[in-house]
Amino acid sequence: MADSASSSSPVILWFRQDLRLNDNPALAAAAAAGRPVIALYVLDTALPSWQMGGASRWWLHHALNALATELKRRYGLKLILRRGDAAAILPALARETGAAAVFWNRCYEPAAVARDTILKTTLKAEGIAVETFNASLLVEPWQVKTRTGGWFRVYSPFWRACRALPDPAPPHRAPKKLQAFNKPVHGERLDDWQLLPTQPDWAGGLRATWQPGEAGAAARLQAFIDDALQGYADGRDRPDRNLTSRLSPHLHFGEIGPRQVWQAVQMAAAENSAAARNAETFLSELGWREFAHHLLFHFPALPERNFRAGFDAFPWQDDPALLARWQRGLTGYPIVDAGMRELWLTGWMHNRVRMIAASFLVKHLRQHWRHGEAWFWDTLVDADLANNAASWQWVAGSGADAAPYFRIFNPILQGEKFDPQGGYVRRWLPELARLPDKYIHKPWLAPAAVLREAGLRLGQDYPQPLVDHDAARKAALAAFAQLRNDDRQTAGAA
Repeated sequence: MADSASSSSPVILWFRQDLRLNDNPALAAAAAAGRPVIALYVLDTALPSWQMGGASRWWLHHALNALATELKRRYGLKLILRRGDAAAILPALARETGAAAVFWNRCYEPAAVARDTILKTTLKAEGIAVETFNASLLVEPWQVKTRTGGWFRVYSPFWRACRALPDPAPPHRAPKKLQAFNKPVHGERLDDWQLLPTQPDWAGGLRATWQPGEAGAAARLQAFIDDALQGYADGRDRPDRNLTSRLSPHLHFGEIGPRQVWQAVQMAAAENSAAARNAETFLSELGWREFAHHLLFHFPALPERNFRAGFDAFPWQDDPALLARWQRGLTGYPIVDAGMRELWLTGWMHNRVRMIAASFLVKHLRQHWRHGEAWFWDTLVDADLANNAASWQWVAGSGADAAPYFRIFNPILQGEKFDPQGGYVRRWLPELARLPDKYIHKPWLAPAAVLREAGLRLGQDYPQPLVDHDAARKAALAAFAQLRNDDRQTAGAA
């Protein structure tokens, strides 16, 4: 911190994807500075790409409201809201208030990294100290390297390297005191940002499903440990069972940190040895989140470009009508449509169903993975650039450590395996609710008498399959074979 600054000069605590008080290293550092604190959140509208989608904006509104309430209640501190170019807002606010330092926790999206690098230089040139911290990851993207000193492209060795490191440091509690800056600082009204949908208000399902904020995150974690961790390893692929943590949006917005989740799960496993395998399986899912950020940091074009350049020539179809049917959950394949309806209504989709629905889009319909990525970005409350891009490229076969393109999920068999009694499908597709289990994942094969008994008119109440599975699979494999053949010919010509 600048020694020449008066001891009464404030420090700016810049909240970003760390909307919590506990285990927040930037907050702890601001408290330890012994100076008045200005708490700030900037809605950065100047980022060149990947502005928040609709579901994320809904979540952000409620998360900021919860954070502002807690800052006021615990510390008498007002959360200052500003909108615009953060690279200009931070230096201006520092000059306006005479701030001696700015504290923030790091973000890892390419545009944020570029912005923050410029900001550091600008602030330091004006004599303002800058300190940044890791609040979002267990392992920094540059911390784990291959034996040759490079970055990992395959998940399993990456996670083994992470597990070989010492366990994450224990999370720390929120500081007991913060000194509030007592001079007026202009801030905008949250409602003026119009983050919530109004015409129409499509967020009823989100409100019924989620509790954004730090308290909601803590409650979600505790419920997972109490009710779901014991069955996680065997049941996490069952969308008809409530055995996933649903912590992803809370982790993305930083309402809870990965170290807090890590410690809580490890403690639960220590108290009950039977939970050890479940705990390790769950922690490996945190590992995939770490791997996705590792990939994005070292390959910043991941959201826009094929990780494997050989896929640049893949013959994707460009059919807006097919894409729209998939988006609306009208493909005629119940497990796919149930997932897309769950996504639209709640802003979330079970992970197994995400894989099935994504595979259907890129392989059965041969729509570019970027179309799916964009739809998830807009509709998921846990939309995260690293996870979204890495996962879509994994399914498409174009990414790092990707599932091979020729691995094409059969939506009928996937449904029968992971939703055997059809409970998940019946919940999200009530028009199929009266079908027998035998036909719940393939209603087009049900005899006419069975359809009449179920009150179902195919083609009217529920669509016929958009494509035939076997024919779509063969077409996808043929396209992939042609791509590989073209690659070999190109390599031979070279």
